Amino acid sequence: MDRLAGILPDVEVATVAPLLAEIEALKQQRHAVVLAHNYMTPDIYHGAADLRGDSLALARQAQATEAEVIVMAGVHFMAETAKLLNPARTVLIPDPTAGCSLAESITGADVRLLRERYPGVPVVTYVNTSAEVKAESDICCTSSNAVKIVESLGVPRVIFLPDQYLGRWVASQTSVEVILWQGSCIVHERFSAGELRAWRAGYPGIRVIAHPECPPDVLAEADYVGSTSGMIDWVKQNRPARVVMVTECSMSDNVATEVPETDFVRPCNLCPHMKRITLAGIADSLRHLRHEVIIDPAVAERARLAVTRMLAVPT
Repeated sequence: MDRLAGILPDVEVATVAPLLAEIEALKQQRHAVVLAHNYMTPDIYHGAADLRGDSLALARQAQATEAEVIVMAGVHFMAETAKLLNPARTVLIPDPTAGCSLAESITGADVRLLRERYPGVPVVTYVNTSAEVKAESDICCTSSNAVKIVESLGVPRVIFLPDQYLGRWVASQTSVEVILWQGSCIVHERFSAGELRAWRAGYPGIRVIAHPECPPDVLAEADYVGSTSGMIDWVKQNRPARVVMVTECSMSDNVATEVPETDFVRPCNLCPHMKRITLAGIADSLRHLRHEVIIDPAVAERARLAVTRMLAVPT
């Protein structure tokens, strides 16, 4: 396919071409779109996806699409968020076991206990959470708007869930007191400051940019700290000769196609959940309209409010 030319080797393009052609035909038949997160592999991100982005961009795109069927090439909480914003549409996830360590680190009951411990303190919840947790929250955020969301509430302190490292980074950027939960991302927590120093020693002049889900010692070594979209924008604007993106490794593969003059050093910390989503799974999902995301209406109504409050805050 033309979209994969120069991105994958010709032999790989030839291998996936029949499956991509079937996916395109199924999308037409089902009046469907495929949304793909930046951590998807290039064959999905560049080949099968109609809409691409980080979790905030996907949330907005899901809300704006007119498709009857939405296929989420991402993890389960992303599919739930798409369903929250599109309750009358069919939302599918190719593999329902594509989870998230952050989403699994906290429950709705945990949030209720925190509210009892800190009465009156608003709960800001990262979108990397289940609908059940969102339903117990006041407002959601992503890594790209977390500081803005926290400050938009106009309060002296907030409960921030569930990523402890993103929460610590937010606390360093604002005067608002941030009460943390001890969740973490299994991809980003594996990076270390020693790795970053080794890259600098091995590649003189390399620029290091990191996601705020990384531990504080990693962020302290970075030249730039930002969300998924922020990291992409930084590379496009600065066009460094060589860069390392301290995040899930498929993102470097996808960004490299847009900035060919930059040499990407690619540490490969894969997200095992993201990699459950495959081209074959997307095709199967469209063929059989599986696996549909269903959210209890009582939970969905409250969770939707937390998400729409986030989307109402100007970017």
